[in-house]
Amino acid sequence: MTDEPQQPEEELRDAEPQGAEESAGESSAGDVQDAPTGGDAASTAASGETEAAGQEEERFDWYILKVASNREESVRDALLRRAKIEGLEHYFDEVIVPTETISEYKNGKRRTKKQKIWPGYLVAHMVINDDTWFVVRETPGIGDFTGAAGRPTPMQKHEVERVLALVRPPSEKPDKGRPVISFKAGDRVKINEGTFQNFEGHVEAIDEANGLVTVMINIFGRSTPVELPYWQVEAV
Repeated sequence: MTDEPQQPEEELRDAEPQGAEESAGESSAGDVQDAPTGGDAASTAASGETEAAGQEEERFDWYILKVASNREESVRDALLRRAKIEGLEHYFDEVIVPTETISEYKNGKRRTKKQKIWPGYLVAHMVINDDTWFVVRETPGIGDFTGAAGRPTPMQKHEVERVLALVRPPSEKPDKGRPVISFKAGDRVKINEGTFQNFEGHVEAIDEANGLVTVMINIFGRSTPVELPYWQVEAV
């Protein structure tokens, strides 16, 4: 029996397929390339946190500021001027002195005027951050924000709606002003103008929306209701 010639071990090693090695090498390289490193993951997380913090910082809310009484307009102007100097005006959308328009009659003439709703306070629509808080507190005439323990507390939605309804009357309705009626139902009054001038009686009802007053007066011994414009009546 003839022995077959054996190949040397070195030749056998050289004859092994190289494709497996290349495939394994490519797979390994691909795995290394696709797998995120710890540094990349941390950087992505930090970027996400920074973006979320930025979005939270940009939130506009309505706040109430305590200010020096009878200086509301000048303090508001000073605050807006200081914010502009500091380059922070984009954080202050609106700062208002809450007022309403009222109407009153004097000497038979009707006139309207602005009346402060909350003397000694401003209402600001703004973003709260370290810079804006500093600008507010460093503006002369401003005491602080209203809120628990000195921390700015946003106004409730119903409070904002009530204030804005007064300072921004609907454009489709003429702003005649809210009448100032200095008496109430049951009060003794005197009629100072019109057909029943110098008659006295007591107030039966008040229609504040239309500025009308119903007064019970004595005519020929009988108690009779008459409806009059509120400015024709004065308290006795």
